[in-house]
Amino acid sequence: MNFSNKITAAILAGGMGTRLSSVVSDRQKAVALVNGKPFLSYLFRQLLRAGIKHAVLCTGYKAEMVKEEFGSDFSGLKLSYSAEEQPLGTAGAVRLALDKVGTDYLLAMNGDSYIDTSFTAFFSWFEQKKIDAGIILTEVDDASRYGKVAIDDHEKVIRFDEKKEHAGSGLINAGIYLFNKKILVDIPENMKYSMERNVFPELVAANRLFGKKSDGKFIDIGTPESYKMAEQFFQDM
Repeated sequence: MNFSNKITAAILAGGMGTRLSSVVSDRQKAVALVNGKPFLSYLFRQLLRAGIKHAVLCTGYKAEMVKEEFGSDFSGLKLSYSAEEQPLGTAGAVRLALDKVGTDYLLAMNGDSYIDTSFTAFFSWFEQKKIDAGIILTEVDDASRYGKVAIDDHEKVIRFDEKKEHAGSGLINAGIYLFNKKILVDIPENMKYSMERNVFPELVAANRLFGKKSDGKFIDIGTPESYKMAEQFFQDM
């Protein structure tokens, strides 16, 4: 069986987008328009190119807006919705969505960032390494907004450094995570839980998290400045 058939995507699209409110006040951040298209549509096309058939949208703030925008299908990609009644954090939102995931593996994605990389290559790397948790990493000139990630010679994640001013260049988490679903059932239900602050440190301590470096262009639309840059970023996509 093609490995992509064993994977369901879960896209985190529930954030309030507070920093972006000055330029996108009327829309949920994940459906903010870039070149006339909702931002999420670029992620959907990336999933379709990788052979993914089903995505669960983890919604919260303005959840109905996201559902009304896309409905149950995007060019053959089946869409389901998992709406938080209260903010559950990145890991809590994924845990809530698990009952809609009928596959053994889950690809979790931040709904406000994009890296121009091959998911197919990421899946092959994950399968060949025989691991249960992998993330895509990318090098940026200024890691101040993100915090840095350190890996060893075997691509094992050994450390996450907190965000700090004047951090300089370094590897950062690109917001794409692939998990064996059995890892995620241990996340507490209906409780605020963070992928970055809770799940990843636990996996690092257990030597179970690996990172694949990508040279692809990366953007997140979390600030007015980066949102403005998105139009040029996606010009040819």
